[in-house]
Amino acid sequence: MALSDAQLRSLKKGDTARKISDGGGLHVLVTPQGGKLWRLAYRYGGKQKVLALGAYPVVSLSAARSRREAAKRLLITGVDPSAEAKAEKVRHKALTADTFQAVAEEFLAKVKREGKAEATLTKKKWLIGIAATSLGKLPISEITAGQILIPLRKVEGHGNYETARRLRAVISQVFRYAISTSRVSNDPTFGLRGALVTPTVTHRPAIIEWEKLAGLLRALWDYQGTPETRAALKLMAILYPRPGELRHAEWSEFELDKGVWTIPARRTKMRREHRKPLSTLAVNILRDLRNHTGNRRLAFPSIRSPERPMSENTLNAALRVSGQLRPFSAGNSMASGRRYCCLASHWQCARGSG
Repeated sequence: MALSDAQLRSLKKGDTARKISDGGGLHVLVTPQGGKLWRLAYRYGGKQKVLALGAYPVVSLSAARSRREAAKRLLITGVDPSAEAKAEKVRHKALTADTFQAVAEEFLAKVKREGKAEATLTKKKWLIGIAATSLGKLPISEITAGQILIPLRKVEGHGNYETARRLRAVISQVFRYAISTSRVSNDPTFGLRGALVTPTVTHRPAIIEWEKLAGLLRALWDYQGTPETRAALKLMAILYPRPGELRHAEWSEFELDKGVWTIPARRTKMRREHRKPLSTLAVNILRDLRNHTGNRRLAFPSIRSPERPMSENTLNAALRVSGQLRPFSAGNSMASGRRYCCLASHWQCARGSG
């Protein structure tokens, strides 16, 4: 016998749970606590099953009957209503929990676990922060290429074409991570490659003639400054390492008797240990430097604190004083704040031109 709203309202709790049928497998389960829960009994695959449809009066009598009919339509097509309900919960979670911001934070955590450089991680966080302004709260599975184009156009509008290009690349990395974790099926940034303005490449100036290189080397050897700065300038010219590798060098990394400098993986660009041979000249420079800083952990400590490495601007300042540092324009790239060419660029370009 079909139920009515009046009957449902009059149902009282008892000592045990009891079922009141509405027909077609739909019934109300009245609990000892007074709850009135809609349930649908059905058979699927030869087994008796029960599907929860909500609680009365939040789910009204008419709504419960509509859900019963929807479940029966699924059964006719061979779909288990319980399995479909679970799948719907997963889809709802994807829309509410798997936002661009949430997936991007997972991606950044993965990058950090992989041991990427702090500078690399900082740049990715910055770019994702720009994207999150427009995309952060959106379900990543529903983001379109047109929506991604909005933050890219904003960056381009300020003339930062290289930043826009990098922003698209980082958003693409987030989507590729989402693909690998089964949150999305495709990367919508792929079709945006041709939509962005291609930045004009402005090459940094560098010495490419041996005569000018000789002048640079004479200036370095004549430089009058602290022993740490003099040694660093000479070693940059002889060994051409990345500046950060040299500034953070520790005495424990140098085997002067063997003529080897072992740069640990955490400071190399590829995150692999690198053993760099030392020439006799480089060994002599380091032996002389050891007389000044050999009792410290760092080979090139800061003048302000022996536990901190030499500032990243110290070498540029020394080159500026010696007249060997030339300003340049880096166009619209993220590196536009780096106003001077690097000694390593002078040396490597000159070597390449030989």
